[in-house]
Amino acid sequence: MNTKNIKALKGQRPIVATTAYDAVLAKLADQSGIDLLLVGDSVGTTQLGFDSTVQVTLEMMLHHTAAVTRINPKALVVADMPFGYSFDDYETIFNASRRLIQEGGASAVKIEGGLKLAPTIQRLVDSGIPVLGHIGLMPQQIKILGGYRKFGKTEVEKKSLIEDARALEAAGCFGIIGEMIEAELTRKLTETINIPLIGIGSGSHCDGQILVSNDLLGFSTEKLPSFVQTFGEVSKAVSKGFEDYKKAVLGRNYPSE
Repeated sequence: MNTKNIKALKGQRPIVATTAYDAVLAKLADQSGIDLLLVGDSVGTTQLGFDSTVQVTLEMMLHHTAAVTRINPKALVVADMPFGYSFDDYETIFNASRRLIQEGGASAVKIEGGLKLAPTIQRLVDSGIPVLGHIGLMPQQIKILGGYRKFGKTEVEKKSLIEDARALEAAGCFGIIGEMIEAELTRKLTETINIPLIGIGSGSHCDGQILVSNDLLGFSTEKLPSFVQTFGEVSKAVSKGFEDYKKAVLGRNYPSE
């Protein structure tokens, strides 16, 4: 799978995407036929114990991206641009993107931001760096937002999001992630742009869906967002495995003679 394949899926079938942070999870997801694996900065909250994605550094993203790409997945691997880089000077953004592709092995980078960031994204694309856009709720802005909420309820936000999506398409993004956007606006956005809009918490009218792997597998210990549907109970299976192991050792049933 490459960026051209992902772009061509618009209007053909829904795109299936999830996050991956290590080789084991990436291999399982890839064997299941997932189209796109995002090495998200959500690694900070799902794996590293941070309370937001803001603490995730470029070095952390390089480490986890390389772990995912090391299995040579068929899925397209996209690496998140960490906090603090998106609105920095172009050379800083370019060098971070280059490292995620050269050292991390990603095929593309994801950058949060819309109209204001479009000129920088166009320069990146012109330099040979594929970019997946991200509009709506942008977790890296959580300290300013103060909390998670839906976007696109007011006419001002609707107009702004449409402008963002059009600008990112014009800048050369092969797709856009739309997070926590009102469903009716999502329908309009998918009809407005000619590149895929992959939704998370944005309703069923998107060109595809992405969920955090820990959430969809039931491997999360935190309260899940209301839009998340779990498709597994991994945490229960893991807990039972640890409990059974403990009982076996305490009962001197492991190791056996």
